[in-house]
Amino acid sequence: MDNKFGKISRIQACAAVRDGKTILEDLSFTAPYKIMVPFEKENDGIQIMPLCASAGIMAGDSQEFSYHVKEGANLEVLSQSFEKIHKMDEGSAFRTIEIQVEQNAILYYYPQPVIPFSGSAFDSTMTICLEDKTSRLFLLEVISCGRNAHEERFQYRRFSSRVRIYRGEKLIYQDNTCYEPEKMPMEGIGMYEGYTHMANLFLSEIYTGQDSTDKEINLELQEKIWKLLDEEPDTDGGVTRLTTGDLVLRIFAHRAQTLQQLADKIKKLYEAIH
Repeated sequence: MDNKFGKISRIQACAAVRDGKTILEDLSFTAPYKIMVPFEKENDGIQIMPLCASAGIMAGDSQEFSYHVKEGANLEVLSQSFEKIHKMDEGSAFRTIEIQVEQNAILYYYPQPVIPFSGSAFDSTMTICLEDKTSRLFLLEVISCGRNAHEERFQYRRFSSRVRIYRGEKLIYQDNTCYEPEKMPMEGIGMYEGYTHMANLFLSEIYTGQDSTDKEINLELQEKIWKLLDEEPDTDGGVTRLTTGDLVLRIFAHRAQTLQQLADKIKKLYEAIH
């Protein structure tokens, strides 16, 4: 099915450091997207928010996003609202995201939750390249069951989200989320287990170059996250330390706001470590 805009919808943004502060060095976009003027952060970083003139993702939409965070830059990518994937009588929508984070740079990829409407089909592929251990990443994805209030609980046709993260040339993390509710017991064991919303997070290892200090810092961060999870009675989830030292979380809840509030707390813990 043809793209509604007649071509691929693109966002390309490059963040760099100038006079000690992060700026947008390069930016381009096509309909229906544009980027707001960046918001400055207290730590000399910036937040950018893509704006979309469309009501959401439609059948046949094809999107390509690219973010490049140059050495020393601090970039946070937000979104303006919950992302709606509309009903599709046929066909599907596609998104490709390419991200590069250079040395001593940090990216917070922090969009709003995704709502796949009844009958929708969506495929997303994200590839992230971290230059080395000094490249930091905080990645969040929140997926809902659909419009639960409209009795559209797990009535989408397909939701696929593939994430690959590299450090240098080495693949350090891969997640292949592919849900087809007609073929899967979405509310059963090993799936959502009665919950309606799920959050996936990836936190790259904190690296200072001192092995003993790094180990202590990262173990302490993991323990603090476990404590936050234990303090949230309306959620269920856990945190896993990869062999690379990076942390991966999967958390379930009955409301998107619950997951967002918990993610905010985890993000503050991560930001506090320099």
